Amino acid sequence: MCGGIKYTDNQNKTWTVYFPSPKAALPVLKKDGAIEWVTWGKRKEEDAPVFPNGGWARLDSIKEGKWQRYQPRPVLLPIQSFMEKDHEKSSHWFDLKQDELLQGLLTIHHEVARVYVVTTDTPEEYSYIHDRWPRIIQRTHQA
Repeated sequence: MCGGIKYTDNQNKTWTVYFPSPKAALPVLKKDGAIEWVTWGKRKEEDAPVFPNGGWARLDSIKEGKWQRYQPRPVLLPIQSFMEKDHEKSSHWFDLKQDELLQGLLTIHHEVARVYVVTTDTPEEYSYIHDRWPRIIQRTHQA
């Protein structure tokens, strides 16, 4: 389900972010190529009632329109690796290829933004780890 990410910035500094942290944010790739850090989802203890709890959005629920009230828009998360915990709570890190990004779902309410990792079914070879998996998108190369 993606409980953590690693992102390396232009100065080769690697950021490791875990969802449970109250300050968790994800790098969102803007249209101009810049990175904007956006708060990752909502924790149950937060006082932000307009946003749904959690840090993930199921692709099928997005397609069914369940996120429409949050005025969502798809975004790309240019991370290098993500972490999944298995049923025994052991962490497993997975590296993305250079041309891969994760899909995120950006929601904004009164100029406050939250981003959720879009999830889909887990590839069969990793089904022993978790039943949901971040949606991996191929980067399109534009001239």
